[in-house]
Amino acid sequence: MNRQKIIKPLLTFLLAASLYSSHAQVAADYNDLYLYRVYFNDKGSGPESWSPEELLSPAAAARREKLGIPFPVLSDIPVSREHITTVTGLGLSFRCASKWMNTALFSYDKQADTGELAELWFIDSVRLVKQPSVPAKSAGSKYGLTSPATDPDAFDPRLPHNGQVLHQSGFNGRNKLIAVLDAGFLNADIIESLTSLHARGGVIATRDFVKGAEYVYDYHTHGTSVMSILAGVIPGILNGTAPGADYLLLRTEDNESEFPVEEDYWAAGAEYADSAGADIITSSLGYFAFDDPSMDYTFSDMDGNTAFITRAADMAASKGILVVNSAGNERNNDWLRIIAPSDGDSVLGVGAVRHDLTISDFSSAGYSSDGQVKPDVVAPGVSLPIQFEPGVWHTGSGTSFSCPVISGLCASLMQAVPEASPTEIIDALHRSSDRYNYPDTLFGYGLPDFLKTLGYLEEILTFIPEVMMTAGPNPFVDEINLWFREAPGTLTVTVSSNTGSQVKQQHFPIYASRSLRIEGFGRMAQGIYFVRVETEQGERVFKMIRLRR
Repeated sequence: MNRQKIIKPLLTFLLAASLYSSHAQVAADYNDLYLYRVYFNDKGSGPESWSPEELLSPAAAARREKLGIPFPVLSDIPVSREHITTVTGLGLSFRCASKWMNTALFSYDKQADTGELAELWFIDSVRLVKQPSVPAKSAGSKYGLTSPATDPDAFDPRLPHNGQVLHQSGFNGRNKLIAVLDAGFLNADIIESLTSLHARGGVIATRDFVKGAEYVYDYHTHGTSVMSILAGVIPGILNGTAPGADYLLLRTEDNESEFPVEEDYWAAGAEYADSAGADIITSSLGYFAFDDPSMDYTFSDMDGNTAFITRAADMAASKGILVVNSAGNERNNDWLRIIAPSDGDSVLGVGAVRHDLTISDFSSAGYSSDGQVKPDVVAPGVSLPIQFEPGVWHTGSGTSFSCPVISGLCASLMQAVPEASPTEIIDALHRSSDRYNYPDTLFGYGLPDFLKTLGYLEEILTFIPEVMMTAGPNPFVDEINLWFREAPGTLTVTVSSNTGSQVKQQHFPIYASRSLRIEGFGRMAQGIYFVRVETEQGERVFKMIRLRR
């Protein structure tokens, strides 16, 4: 699929992006504004009034159809434009909306009369989610810690998960779309580790939901560091966990203050990701305490159903997106516990371990307040190689950095088993983790082995032949599939024409999957082809017939 073609439909299908008001009309500086989340009690219409094409982008509809998710449903209906127009008629400025949560965000340069708003028949309630503040937020535990790196032998976070074997098998996240929700991507357009990503057009779209703009290569380097773990390549230093994936870079975090309004931006970003057809949302953000303590969550709110952002994250998961979130860096602070949205029952929460696989001193503790095993899994998150400025590399410590280790390897896993749903992937990750039978509050289910995860998914989703190997379909048109009874180990596949000339060859020193798709026959002649397959278990030659489309 040509990902670039999804950009124009985005603004049509996503109210959160399409209905941004002009921020130039707002006289006050952002830090001087009051922002209100308005909860509506209806949408003015139901799914029966809309066609799927009016509500969902082709990419979003395709994901639902593939995973058997019913659509359209009420949460797919946009927030009523009439409701928004009525509120703006009272002098408030519209900023974004969430069709999933049936809310809209408005700004005002003075305190609004929330009682007057709440008296409107279509408004359920109004909540102040940001008030004027002096920029003073500390980036300490929120974003993790970084330091200059001098050790030439950089740690490879893929290794404890056997993730490098997925990559050696050709699964690097290709054709998977990852939405990165973060605080900014300063220098992500110029650092060396992401040069190949930009050169191949792997950044599909960018969006700043805080400012209502497209440009995201400013404000903060946190998202840049995350991107270097996901897609970064510096030989001997950085080995991205999904270097072949495509990306959406979405700024949802205001790095100058901490208020619940950032949950609204996160929800808008998640809906944008859904419309774009994202397979994964990776979010190294989380919330519990705010600049105004009266707005804080309590630990009892970490129950998977209370925090606004958690409900939005679970909604994203219900649309077929794998949501991966950092568990938080709070165990050496007063809070101690996991943060939202990692408490979501459909969210994969990730804690952090050291190089020696002991738990870090900062990784937030579980369980959730309703007793869910949290964090779900752990990954290396201490002194990981990262890059956020040209010419140098650093190390970073925080669950912010263990999160993209897992989300990137999940993209590689999705490429290997494209039939797998997010629910099946999370369950397989749990089962393949080293503490599955005795989870605890620090490691959760533990450190996942992605080769075991792959094996679990293939057992339930991939055709496993009774013979050593088989090939099909025969006749074929565009691609040939190979299936193996056991993972082949070393694998060489050579395709020759009936005249004996070689037309394709693939070689893997190690191949971990029990299926292989051979593509690229679109321009080849109709006729007979011979496919020689050599593995550690033996070899076979398949006589295949290609038909024209």
